[in-house]
Amino acid sequence: MKLIFCITFNVFLISSSAQAIVNNDTRKANYESAFQELKGMLEGNSKISFKRAVFITENAYFNNREDYNEFNLIIDLLARRCRTIAAGTSLTGYTQSDADNLKRNYSVFRLMTDTIRFYQNDSTYRLTIPYTYDFEDFWGDKDWSKMFVIKLLQTNKGNCHSLPFLYKILCEEIGTKAYLAMAPNHIYIKQYAKLGGWYNTELTSAQFPMDAWIMASGYVHLNAIQNGVYMDTLSLKQSIAVCVTDLAKGYSRIFPEDDAFIMACADLALKYYPVYTNALIMKSELLKTQFERRMKAAGVKYPSDLFGDAESKAVFDAMEQSYFRIHRLGYRMMPKKMYMDWLTDLKNNREQYRNKEMSSKFKTSTK
Repeated sequence: MKLIFCITFNVFLISSSAQAIVNNDTRKANYESAFQELKGMLEGNSKISFKRAVFITENAYFNNREDYNEFNLIIDLLARRCRTIAAGTSLTGYTQSDADNLKRNYSVFRLMTDTIRFYQNDSTYRLTIPYTYDFEDFWGDKDWSKMFVIKLLQTNKGNCHSLPFLYKILCEEIGTKAYLAMAPNHIYIKQYAKLGGWYNTELTSAQFPMDAWIMASGYVHLNAIQNGVYMDTLSLKQSIAVCVTDLAKGYSRIFPEDDAFIMACADLALKYYPVYTNALIMKSELLKTQFERRMKAAGVKYPSDLFGDAESKAVFDAMEQSYFRIHRLGYRMMPKKMYMDWLTDLKNNREQYRNKEMSSKFKTSTK
C-alpha cells in the first residue's frame, strides 16, 4: 500500500510540475504576443489603439482569460451614456466653435465622478454611481491588477493609473481628445478648449485643478518640466509606450528572473518615450540586478573587483549612465505618505487649486 501511495504521489508531482511548465510557457507566449502587437502599433505595422493596448496589456497578466468583445461592450455602453449626458449639457458663456467638443469632455468627467439617473421612461431609470479612489494598495505593490481598467470596471474603484486610462478611452470612443500627463508617481488628464487653453482633469478628486497643484507636491524639479517629464501631454505613441512598460511590470511579477523580456519592453518604451522615468528606472534596476548577480557569481565584495572583465564593466557603466540620466532629467521619487498627503491637500483645499474658469462653464439638464 505504501509503495502504491509513493508511486501515485510521485506521478502527481511529475504531472503537477509538467503542468506548471506548460502554464508558464503559455503565459510567456501570451506576453510575447501582447508585446508584438504593441510593437506593431508603435512601428506602424498594425492599427494603433489605446483601448486595445490597455486591454492586451492587462489580459496578458490574467493569462488571456478576459474577452475583448465583452470589454468592448462595456466601453460601448459607457460611451452611449456619455453621449446622453453631452446632449443634456449646456455651457455658460461659451460660444467657441469647439463647444460640442467641450460638452463631450465634460460628459466623460461627469459619468466618472457623479451619480446620474438615466431615465428609460417617466418612472423607470438606471442609476450610475461614480468611480472612486481605491486607497488599498494604490500602487499595486501587492496586487498588480489594482492598476487595471478591467478591475476598475468590475469594482468601480480605481487609482491614478486606471481612472485616467478609462477617461482617455471613453473620450476617444465619443470623438474627443484627452491626453495623459505625468506628475510625480501620478497620471492625470490634460485637455484643450479654445477659450481658456489647456486645462487639467483630475479623476482621483473629481476636479479641474490648476498647474499650481502639481507644483505643490514639492517633487517637481524645474528640469523635469523643461525636459517633458512632468506636466506635458503624451502623444498616442507615448501612451502606448506606457502600456509597454506596464506589460513589463506585470511580467516581472510572474517571471522576475527573465531579464530579456523586461529589457526588451524597457528599450521599446524608451525608443518612443525617451524621458519616461518609469521605463528608465526599470532598465536601471534591471542592470543593477544583473551586475549584482555577476558579483555574487564571482564571489567579490566590491563593484570595482569586476572592472577588469569587459562585459561586467559594460553592464556597470550602462547602469550608472541610466541612473545619472534619471537624475539629470529632474526625477525625484515621492514617498507614499507624501503622495497621499498631496492628494488629500487637493481635496481639502479645493478652492485654492480649483480652475474656477473651467469649473464655471458647465450646466447640465441630465437627471
